[in-house]
Amino acid sequence: MTLINGNQIEIKVFDEEKNKCKRTENHLYLRHESIEEKKHNMDISDKRIDDGKAFDWGKTSEEYAKYRDIYPEIFYRKIVERGLCVKGQKVLDLGTGTGVIPRNMYRYGASWIGTDISMEQIAQAKKLAEANCMDIDFRAVATENIDFQKGSFDVITACQCFWYFDHDKVMPLLSELLKNDGKLLILYMAWLPFEDEIAGASEEIVLKYSPKWSGAGETRKPVWIPGIAYRYFELEEHEEYDVRIPFTRESWHGRMKACRGVGASLSDDELACWEKEHLQMLEKKAPEKFEILHYAALAVLSKK
Repeated sequence: MTLINGNQIEIKVFDEEKNKCKRTENHLYLRHESIEEKKHNMDISDKRIDDGKAFDWGKTSEEYAKYRDIYPEIFYRKIVERGLCVKGQKVLDLGTGTGVIPRNMYRYGASWIGTDISMEQIAQAKKLAEANCMDIDFRAVATENIDFQKGSFDVITACQCFWYFDHDKVMPLLSELLKNDGKLLILYMAWLPFEDEIAGASEEIVLKYSPKWSGAGETRKPVWIPGIAYRYFELEEHEEYDVRIPFTRESWHGRMKACRGVGASLSDDELACWEKEHLQMLEKKAPEKFEILHYAALAVLSKK
């Protein structure tokens, strides 16, 4: 059990080959484990998230890889227009998951490293990058335990993941890893359940099975930045804007299944019931092709 900001966080790694559960500290360095040869289930429990209900991104890595690469072109264009993540820069992507940000921005010429605590997510990231002949360095390591030389990066990005970190430890670390003129870019995108009927109906079904899921009820707002960040960084700018994301019934069902409150946390029986109910809802409410209203947000912080 690890205390972070006064909250108890427990991470367990289950090694199926040895059939035993190993307690670990939050600071896991897993790069030297064989992703291809070993299968690990990593349950993360954090009182700040879903009231402590355990989740494991590895359980939904395949769906994540297939259905969560959905950011629209404007999402990336707004990054490049700010002169970030472009040729000549070295970029570290935290919580990279299946490598969505590095893979989609690879065309702009930056040198990328992507890190994530989940070995299964990193395995998918490597597979997708290799299939597209992309030279991206993906590593399975918790953000709190990344280990690079000081001043290594021009930009550090964090998309859909910043709230998971131990900010007391991470913020000074990120400041050290950035060059003197380096930037921290925090990115986010979420559907708007109170304005989009299908998104709202999907969210209701998730909450039926995961009532403590804290990903529900999103409204437009600036990217959340913890107070401690301002000891090391200055907020340079932020922007929020609406986007409509196209889906089919299959792809929206897959997107919802790949969320923390569903595929990453439900039991097999619960997941089967959720899938049946969600598909029935889509058949009733959604055409075969439709769009879901989202908002996107970014914040650029400069190193003090």
